[in-house]
Amino acid sequence: MAGSSVPEPAVSSGEDPRRYAMLLSAVYDATMSGDRAPARPRSVIEDSWNRLRAKGINPERHIPPRVETTGLDLLRQQSGLMSVLDEVTRGLESVIEEGDNILVIADARGRVLWRSGSPRVLGLADRLGFIEGASWSENAVGTNGIGTALASHRAVQIFSAEHFLRSHHPWTCAGAPIRDPRTGQVIGVVDVSGPAPTVHPTTVALVDLVARLAESQLREAHDRTLNQLRTVAAPMLARVGGPALAVDAEGWVAAVASLPMHNRILLPENGLPGRVWIPPLGMCDVESLPGGWLVRVADDAESTVAPSKVILDLRDGEPLLEMAGQFGNWRRSISSRHAEILLVLATSEQGRSAPELAEDLYGDRSRVVTVRAEMSRLRKQFAGLVAGRPYRFGDSVVVDVRYPQDMSMLLTSSTAPAVHAVRGIP
Repeated sequence: MAGSSVPEPAVSSGEDPRRYAMLLSAVYDATMSGDRAPARPRSVIEDSWNRLRAKGINPERHIPPRVETTGLDLLRQQSGLMSVLDEVTRGLESVIEEGDNILVIADARGRVLWRSGSPRVLGLADRLGFIEGASWSENAVGTNGIGTALASHRAVQIFSAEHFLRSHHPWTCAGAPIRDPRTGQVIGVVDVSGPAPTVHPTTVALVDLVARLAESQLREAHDRTLNQLRTVAAPMLARVGGPALAVDAEGWVAAVASLPMHNRILLPENGLPGRVWIPPLGMCDVESLPGGWLVRVADDAESTVAPSKVILDLRDGEPLLEMAGQFGNWRRSISSRHAEILLVLATSEQGRSAPELAEDLYGDRSRVVTVRAEMSRLRKQFAGLVAGRPYRFGDSVVVDVRYPQDMSMLLTSSTAPAVHAVRGIP
């Protein structure tokens, strides 16, 4: 399990919340006005404030967040969180049953999917736009239990004046990210919010525990699905007599025959069943199975089929790669390193040699062994995407890079010189 560090409560046990709120208010006023503060905010809060101040967001101006209500049901279905909704609600019943707090579950982009609580507190939340379908990312509403948990990838408690927007100071909230146990990627946030006087130091630990239990439930459900598929597919794989796999609807591998073990394969978004190109297997024949697919490697699998269009989507924190071609369309999240490489190649019409890529990625032309190993992994994972000598996209491939509106947010964890140059950072 991709666990989080021990969550730090905003208010420690035995500390007077009112006195601490007054100190935070003084720290907030001084920090926002550029004066010397009587104390430093906690590091997670200071980092959040710095991010928001760098964007030029006005802490005195409350703008109701954007709300998506027409597609809310679809967002819920796509979130991957519906199966743990009951588990999360049961785990936090004790926190909301007294009517002082509300429970909120948001997706990986901070959009509120579900909320529950007393009418009184829900009414207070309505005034802030803390409603189903609203975006509560940091960019939308400043420092908060949902957006800051997503930005920091850790459980956080935000108390009173730790919120960046002054309009949120009457509130306290505790949020923890929920990760997909298969990939380690954050798929949502569970949050408990209420009036600031209701703050309790144990709330953030409880919220974090419930998020971890939800991850365990997701893992167990995935294991059950693969075990059921494995039982169905085993006799079929035995009869195939050639390279084949049994995978679930998302490409997670339940069983293989005459192939190295794969964890997951990249299935096209359309064209199934039938003959499709599947990186890194090549041409495959795909048949339906109960709960998944039987994938048989075709005799002409070695033939290279390059995609005709590639979209490198870098607008959010998670880089995405989309490919379209004669045999289907694919969409998959990729690692930051692969995103760096593809960005460099997308901005280099003539391609890059191994020493040049080493300079682009590490600032050191001698690291060619590391570059070649990375390129080998990338080309094996996405067969036909990148040519060699020099490394480049194929001549017939149309490449579209989608950048964030704020270029300072481009691959924020990257230290690659080439990425710094694209951001405009000297």
